[in-house]
This record gives sequence, C-alpha cells and structure tokens, in this order.
Amino acid sequence: MAPVDQPHPIGQACAVPYRRRNGRIELCVITSSSGTRWGFPKGIIEPGETPDQTALKEAWEEAGIGGLIEGPPLGSYTYRKWGAVLEVTGLLMRVSSAEEDWPEADLRHRRWCAADEAASLIDRPDVRRLLCAAVERIRE
Repeated sequence: MAPVDQPHPIGQACAVPYRRRNGRIELCVITSSSGTRWGFPKGIIEPGETPDQTALKEAWEEAGIGGLIEGPPLGSYTYRKWGAVLEVTGLLMRVSSAEEDWPEADLRHRRWCAADEAASLIDRPDVRRLLCAAVERIRE
C-alpha cells in the first residue's frame, strides 16, 4: 500500500465504452467487483503500459469487450482508496466485439444502455462527468 503522503498519485485508466445500435448510442456499464455500484472498466496503469493499453485490457478483463480508443483523454479525476490517491484518466472506447464469457464474468454484470440510463445508474459525479464528455464527443 502506498503511504498517505505519496509524492504522486497512482495512475489508473478507465475505458468509457460505446457502440452504435440501430442508429442509437449505447454505453457499456459494469458493476464493481462487489456488485454494489455501476461504472466503467478501469485499472492501474502497470509499468511499461500506456493508458490506452490499460483501458483496453481492463475493458476485456472486466466487461468482455474489445475495440479501439478514440481521441485524446476525456478528462481525469482523483479519489482515495487503499490509503492512497489514485488519478483516473478516462478514455473513449469504440466497441467492436462483445463476448459472452470473459475473465471477470463471474464477478461483474455488464449492461448496455442509453446515456440517460447510464447516468442514472452511475452514482459518482466524477464518473458521470466522463460519461457526459464521452456523449458530447460521440455526437460531434
């Protein structure tokens, strides 16, 4: 565990996954490993990995989806966990595949939904801001 007075936040990357279905935008949200909260796939950026690589890896492990990162980061936010400060970089992900089985399928639920439903499921304002930035970019 990192000390509370750590010099730099621990970096995490978050995929904000979307697809177009029948002319509509759908976002992929997942539950936390405890099953109590909805959000997007995210994880610690390991040494030698880029934020894009981490976001794509976490999207596969946590949601069973594959695709491409589109454009620059959507934004970032910090939070405290494990007695440390973590800084999350949000990245827009265009989904091209979704599998029925994936590494954390027994730990998490995956749901495809419209932006307004995703916003109602996500209870953290920082994560909702990434969602809003993603929807804005997708509609541009």
